[in-house]
Amino acid sequence: MSSASDATTGQAPVVSVARHPPFILFWFGRVMSTLSFQMLSVAVGWQVYEITGSAFDLGLVGLAQFIPMVLLTFVVGQVADRYDRRAIASICMIVEALAAGALALGTYQGWLTRELILALVAIGGAGRAFESPTMAALVQGVVPRELIPQAAAWTTSATQTAQILGPALGGLLYGFGSMTAYVVACVFFSVGGVLVALIRAERVVSTREPATLKTMFSGLSFIRSRPIILGTLSLDLFAVLLGGATALLPIYARDILETGPWGLGLLRTSPAVGALTMSVVLAHFPIRHHVGRALFASLVVFGLATVVFGLSTHLLVSMAALFVLGASDVISVVIRFTLVQLQTPPEMLGRVSAVNSLFIGTSNQLGEFESGVTAALFGVVPAVLIGGAGTIAIALLWMVLFPQLRKLKSLEG
Repeated sequence: MSSASDATTGQAPVVSVARHPPFILFWFGRVMSTLSFQMLSVAVGWQVYEITGSAFDLGLVGLAQFIPMVLLTFVVGQVADRYDRRAIASICMIVEALAAGALALGTYQGWLTRELILALVAIGGAGRAFESPTMAALVQGVVPRELIPQAAAWTTSATQTAQILGPALGGLLYGFGSMTAYVVACVFFSVGGVLVALIRAERVVSTREPATLKTMFSGLSFIRSRPIILGTLSLDLFAVLLGGATALLPIYARDILETGPWGLGLLRTSPAVGALTMSVVLAHFPIRHHVGRALFASLVVFGLATVVFGLSTHLLVSMAALFVLGASDVISVVIRFTLVQLQTPPEMLGRVSAVNSLFIGTSNQLGEFESGVTAALFGVVPAVLIGGAGTIAIALLWMVLFPQLRKLKSLEG
């Protein structure tokens, strides 16, 4: 409840999202969903490779998850702004649970083929395409406005926690058979859907505009008309696009750092641990002043950490660089998430969040592709150095192109 309503009802204002029941349900629902998605990705990847032995087919799995997001982005935004966001997110998780359950059943009965796996992955990807932006838009209706920066940090921590635990748990469960991993993912998705359905939102927002092509693309138009939001989203897009060094971790682990799979595991975990640590710090000590400076500083640190990682030949130094990389990345993530929440009208938030999700997904996927192409052309170490230097260059360029963002003092604009 807001501070104003607290004054009229005599109840103490909510000072922490950790004591706010609707957000607690939201947080655990997000953890369950993201954990399930990470487990499912590991299990599907292993099973497809066992069936086909083809690296190309592994790429098709990622493509099957990515294409629904691209195709459905603008439809998702319309739906999220017209209907109860709790119901949409809950239904999406149930759809993903059914896809995981079908994978388990097909494995048990032996009728699962590569084509069917890809089809089920695409169905789950469609559910996730609706779920991610809808959950992001739901935050504004779950917590008071003054707690949104704190909620952004805790929401990021939920994602990072799941990204750390999910792959490890998926691999562990796969040791008992792929069906076990699918069944657990199905259960976790279902639990997440129930938790979200139980949320009692403070504000249920829906638009009354007639559905037209103009309203479908209005999220994109809104972002273009707001230099601060456009600058933030595009800055993150290009920075991640150039800074995709994590795609080259297997090469670094084996050929440069000369470690085994255990070293690769440590390298993959390091940025997630850094991100989780920083998200917890920001949850307790949110950025309140000189937001623009903090945003650009975090991107410069991200680029420098990438350069240090690229030059490192020692495992501990590489892990430390990746830790700093993950921590600095979260600062920009939390600032971007909070700015979108606070500077977007509630009835427009679904469409803007959908475009934001498309930016994030595109930058992650294309960033890995860019790193691979650059490494093939110039070598692994030069590719990482180019990415780090490019990130710093983008931050400096955006300071000139978006002076409003550079001068931004508070998250309220």
